[in-house]
Amino acid sequence: MGNADIRRLDREIEKATKKLEAVRRGEWWPLNGSERRAMARALAGGAYQITRGRSAGRSEQRMDTTGTAAEMRLNAELTALHGERQRLITEAARAKAAKKSSGWGW
Repeated sequence: MGNADIRRLDREIEKATKKLEAVRRGEWWPLNGSERRAMARALAGGAYQITRGRSAGRSEQRMDTTGTAAEMRLNAELTALHGERQRLITEAARAKAAKKSSGWGW
């Protein structure tokens, strides 16, 4: 364990952060399959309502709800990654302190 794992987690954190920013901008590429399907259904439903001369308010609300759910999912993923990174750093510090206190860490 150690630095390689921490670097790997740093890359994953960076990816998750970019995905979260993209979702906040309204981009679809970071969405998972079910979120994409929900967005497409809401988009199609809104287009249908507009062609019938009605308001697409409910469809817009569904799209907003789906985007919010994706944000929450990515925030949870980011929180978990940060927690795991902190655990690895703490573990490495404990190992270093134990090695130093044993008298062999010169």
